[in-house]
Amino acid sequence: MEMNRIRTEIWVQALLRRAEVEGAMGGVARKGDVDAGAVLLRVSRLDGTSNFYVPARDMDGQQIWIQPLGTDPVVDSRLNAYCERRLEDDPDLWVVEIEDRKGRHFLTEPVEA
Repeated sequence: MEMNRIRTEIWVQALLRRAEVEGAMGGVARKGDVDAGAVLLRVSRLDGTSNFYVPARDMDGQQIWIQPLGTDPVVDSRLNAYCERRLEDDPDLWVVEIEDRKGRHFLTEPVEA
């Protein structure tokens, strides 16, 4: 499922539903443009750290997810500051948070390490 082919709002609802079905909790921390806003995904490990994912395109133009702050869990204060900076530049962004001690992201698109 590519985010640019369906409304962001519907894509986010599907992601949160996948998380819920697997026993994780999730919600929208900040709602952006309902049709085409990009999503910043935070996976809280409930220990003061989170994994963080942002959308990107691979060399073939396919939707992927990358971890701009690294593959290890990030201290939440650092992640909060990153999100605030991004939101200043792009008010259409969504911030979605999933709470999962295992760190599962529930994305269906490839995640680049």
